[in-house]
Amino acid sequence: MPALFALALSVGVLAVIDTWLFGLAALAALSLQVWISFISWGTHFQAGGKANGSITAAACMIFGAIVGMVALILAGGVLSGLGTLAAPIAVGLGAALIVLASRVPYLGVIPIGFFGFAAVAAVVILVKHADGSAMTPTQAIVPTVISILIGVAFGFVSEVITDALTKKGEPSAEQTADPGHA
Repeated sequence: MPALFALALSVGVLAVIDTWLFGLAALAALSLQVWISFISWGTHFQAGGKANGSITAAACMIFGAIVGMVALILAGGVLSGLGTLAAPIAVGLGAALIVLASRVPYLGVIPIGFFGFAAVAAVVILVKHADGSAMTPTQAIVPTVISILIGVAFGFVSEVITDALTKKGEPSAEQTADPGHA
């Protein structure tokens, strides 16, 4: 079938499964986030697809999440004496670190690092424990990383299925999903 239809079928069916999984009580109890999975799914293609794209996407986004966690800890800790400048300075230091780390293999897609940073910060801000209290940065990192890994896996699987369904001579899943990058 044409690549675009193969990609639509693959992604559509897998999106149903991904969303259903995150709705299961066991995953919900772990505070996993389907929206993080969807973002990291897309980063698989942004990082070039195939196994290397999955490794790069996971490494960049997890690194960004760890940097974000540390920035949040700094903002509420040693930088807290700076008042309203604590968080902006912590974020600026984290953003600079993500950019500088882009020279390290598998950390070279800077926007993916920023996505990870934003994901862990959003979990801290938005996700509440059963008693209504907010998650700490260190509590937020585990569900963020697991959600990232699930999404990257869905990205890889969607590419494999798309390529299997695509008729010979058509563009690959990576070329269809991210034509400006492939």
